[in-house]
Amino acid sequence: MTDDHDVEGPAVVRLAEYTKADLAEILGEGDDPFGVAHTGLTWLPKNVHFGIRRAGRLVAHTGLLRLPVSVGGVESEVMGVGGVAVAPDQRGQGLARLVVAGALDHARTMGPRQGLLFCRPPLVSLYQRLGWRLLAGDVQVEQPAGPVLMPLRTMWTPLHEGAGWPAGPVRLLSLPM
Repeated sequence: MTDDHDVEGPAVVRLAEYTKADLAEILGEGDDPFGVAHTGLTWLPKNVHFGIRRAGRLVAHTGLLRLPVSVGGVESEVMGVGGVAVAPDQRGQGLARLVVAGALDHARTMGPRQGLLFCRPPLVSLYQRLGWRLLAGDVQVEQPAGPVLMPLRTMWTPLHEGAGWPAGPVRLLSLPM
């Protein structure tokens, strides 16, 4: 692992676990660290985690979770990407790009052809700069009381050469990640 004094820059590492304390180390204490509580959605935790440490402190994170999806009535799987966080005092240094790219490198080994994420509208341009594409149309996601329309923006990225996004209505067949 490298730190912020190495000429190679910070290294993305796979984390053995990712806890509420880790999230607080990155974003501080708060009831709504990702600014999505207003959606009222229930979210799934990610099960594969990547991070960047600087001077022993966790300063960035991205999580992955394989999810079932139906597009145009055809079921398949996507790699859900979420929990992207960069410490406020570390932003603007390319850490989001690094930690997301590290997670996507791993996602490419897991089978699904596309990555999927949900984000607040102000973050769309950040993810577009990272190569993500907006998904046109509504996306249904599961919730405890039944399917609802995702109120956040939905974005996708190809994980394999030639992977596109199929045509048709999109329904995430699980809680969102």
